[in-house]
Amino acid sequence: MEITLNDVKKLVAIQSSLAIIAKKEIGNNQNGVAIAVNGSVIPRKDWENYLLKENDDVLIIKATQGG
Repeated sequence: MEITLNDVKKLVAIQSSLAIIAKKEIGNNQNGVAIAVNGSVIPRKDWENYLLKENDDVLIIKATQGG
């Protein structure tokens, strides 16, 4: 199925969870990461059970240090 991930169209498997997408996109170091789907932030505790749907708009934000 097709989703938009950080403004880029991507094909993902049906029944993909946010946890699967996060691991693919940022690996195991997920500290300082937030994910929103269709404009709503999804709590990290819900990533494993949150299944994406066709045409969902996913935004992954990773905090970085800097000045």
